[in-house]
Amino acid sequence: MGVQLPTAFVKRMEQLLGDEFEAFMAAYEHTPHAGIRVNTLKIPVEAFKAISPFELRPIPWCSTGFYIPHGTKPGLHPYYHAGLYYVQEPSAMSPVELLNVAVDETVLDLCAAPGGKSTQIAAKLQGSGVLVTNDISAERTKALAKNVELYGVRNAVVLNESPDRIAEAFPHFFDKILIDAPCSGEGMFRKDEDMAKQWETHSVEKCVVMQRDILRVAASMLSDGGRIVYSTCTFAPEENEGMIAEFLAAHPDFEVIPVPSGAGFAPGHPEWVSETVAAAHPELRGTARLWPHLVEGEGHFIAVLQHQGSRAAVAEKALNMDAERPRREQHLSVEESLARNGQSRYASGDAKRNKKGMDGKPGKGASGRGFEGSKSRSGKEAVKVARTSHDVMESYRQFVQEQLEISFTGYTVVYGDRIYQSPLASHRLNGLKVVRPGWFIGTDKNGRFVPSHPLAVALRPSEAVRSINLSSSDAEAIRYLKGETLSIPVQRITLKNDAQPKGYVLICIDGYTAGWGKWQDGMLKNEYPTGWRWTSV
Repeated sequence: MGVQLPTAFVKRMEQLLGDEFEAFMAAYEHTPHAGIRVNTLKIPVEAFKAISPFELRPIPWCSTGFYIPHGTKPGLHPYYHAGLYYVQEPSAMSPVELLNVAVDETVLDLCAAPGGKSTQIAAKLQGSGVLVTNDISAERTKALAKNVELYGVRNAVVLNESPDRIAEAFPHFFDKILIDAPCSGEGMFRKDEDMAKQWETHSVEKCVVMQRDILRVAASMLSDGGRIVYSTCTFAPEENEGMIAEFLAAHPDFEVIPVPSGAGFAPGHPEWVSETVAAAHPELRGTARLWPHLVEGEGHFIAVLQHQGSRAAVAEKALNMDAERPRREQHLSVEESLARNGQSRYASGDAKRNKKGMDGKPGKGASGRGFEGSKSRSGKEAVKVARTSHDVMESYRQFVQEQLEISFTGYTVVYGDRIYQSPLASHRLNGLKVVRPGWFIGTDKNGRFVPSHPLAVALRPSEAVRSINLSSSDAEAIRYLKGETLSIPVQRITLKNDAQPKGYVLICIDGYTAGWGKWQDGMLKNEYPTGWRWTSV
């Protein structure tokens, strides 16, 4: 056998699966399946299929997901660095598909790192609405923030908070909530042998306690008529059907929406918890399981929980939210955005000390005190802060006017010397540990605005006054991704509005944005950030 499975786990699965046990065990002799998911924020599925460097086979439960051949290295292609696809285990694509996200909704990804499901949600929102993505681990939010940025997400807020703290700030706020719950990880044993080794210490009992609290708090953040999708990558019935049975007993205003059969989804097994649970909650058979011996993927459990709020309450909530969140059709200039927010927010000294450059390490919030911090300021200090904030905004305004053709949505947040466009008014985030308050636009350096890498990768080529296209089939693209200076003749620069060729240039790979460069006299100075560079030979 390729994987050393815990003895207690094997005995339990034999008891549960009966006649299917041998087929289940045989699956561990097979190589895990690899998949990618097309990032439709940057490229339509059909367009990607036309240029894909890999052989693609559709994943049944995800219209944007594809199997790729074993041994393929999708991270070693320029398209990965341009954010055209996310490398993701096939079964892990299923929960977001069942969340049924629609444009303009408010969505919370509560246990989000490393960010694959958040980028999948963002693609469904298509730049509209609000995505709040969170992880309780500060270390794991580094990967979460980087993935949100790499895939061109403009409307996400990244938090590093406990569910209870988020619930205090956002009661009954979200239309949809995804809980990819921390679990014992049994469904990933084939893919990650370390999870099998850690199984006994990362016990089912410990996970059940966390899952119970997370579900309870999530219910308080959901709007009337909203939907929660709860998922795990484990087989343990205590963490799956048993957890949902507990939740339904405590929350009679929720019901299980049956997952359609087909596409590889097998029904839930409430009888595995107990005959009492099976008799009290037959609807648990409407939950879904993905099995490694039945599908080309790893093990997963999914429950779709719908709140039975009245249509009137849902309509009232939607009207109230119009004043709180920017809709997709609202396009604001920098000045309009500031006016709408009432004022720009300037970070406290703590936040400024904790912020970091665009090197793959996310900046931190103001020690949990929100954008304005908790330190009092004298009148003289307050004047200095206001003047500094104005200067930062002026350099930003000038850059946008000279370099871009874009109307930003949402709220402009001045956070130290960094500027973000946030989908939420900044007071909504006060008191929370904020990793990213929104789309990171750039930094003011002594009156000079320096655009960020996340700005570049989320732009469209038409939104910059200068752009250069590199070919993925040419070594030039890889040289750029490695951080090298390039020789580029002026004829290769696409210019708009009679712009001069000298200055910031948006670099594209086969027409898809990948980063910044600065062009002068035939030389392209590379602005690709160190922490993001191509490191393979």
